[in-house]
Amino acid sequence: MVEGQYYTKEALAKLKAELDELKSKKRREIAERIRDAKGFGDLSENAEYADAKEAQAFIEGRIAEIEHVLENAKVVEDKKGRAKGEAQVGCKVLVVDNKGQEKEYSLVSANEVNSLENKISMSSPVGKALLGKKAGEQVEIKVPAGKMKLTIKKVE
Repeated sequence: MVEGQYYTKEALAKLKAELDELKSKKRREIAERIRDAKGFGDLSENAEYADAKEAQAFIEGRIAEIEHVLENAKVVEDKKGRAKGEAQVGCKVLVVDNKGQEKEYSLVSANEVNSLENKISMSSPVGKALLGKKAGEQVEIKVPAGKMKLTIKKVE
């Protein structure tokens, strides 16, 4: 994980919840699976034991990863930009494309991208174009098919 990645408060809360779940519930479940598997006999040929140990390694790795992220995360908060009505990370931006179709994007850090929820990275071409812009402004983005023009209708 890269040092000092940017996250919204919402994303950090989700990571903290996942960490709590892994530490409180999943660790206990894996310990029980390992204990039960030891009861099946010879550990060198015990598939249940090997599976449980593999799951334990995965969970411990994920715990370490989340702890590292939480220790190094930078929370995105730009009250100045929001007060001015500018599109910033954590904002929702309603745009209209050159075909008249509306689309709402949420600007997020690269770690929070989710195309199903229209969460786009602030470092993506569209995200970069929208950052710092206000309602009423137009942006032009180079795409493989040419250029795409978006008009910003609302920033919240």
